[in-house]
Amino acid sequence: MIGYIESYEPDNQIGVIKSEEKSYTFHLDDWAAQVPPDVGDDVNFDTEETIARNINLVGAYLTPPKAVKYKYVAAALALFLGFTGLHRFYLGFYWLGIAQLALTAATVGYGALWGFVEAILLFAGHINKDAKGRPLK
Repeated sequence: MIGYIESYEPDNQIGVIKSEEKSYTFHLDDWAAQVPPDVGDDVNFDTEETIARNINLVGAYLTPPKAVKYKYVAAALALFLGFTGLHRFYLGFYWLGIAQLALTAATVGYGALWGFVEAILLFAGHINKDAKGRPLK
């Protein structure tokens, strides 16, 4: 059966898999993949009533995503052109970029403050993924 991990608690090593509007519980002992489970992962599994057994990741998730965008490029764009939202466009967050540009136009430049704050967040590593969930280089 195919589903996705709806929740996982590493402390208790238990989680819930959702498939076709049904939920199945699982324990880490039934996990077959080499990487730990993560919320949102697509999985293939067998069922025993409401328990998932022999859980494995679906092919695309066997390796972690590779970084393709640069953190320092995004941070420099935010620092120098943050008022335009260009760094958000670079990272793939198009609606946030449009919102930032609209805020700058509506407030006669106060959107630059938003860009400056996000530049600091990028340099500090608090914004560390692009719109597709890939880590930044």
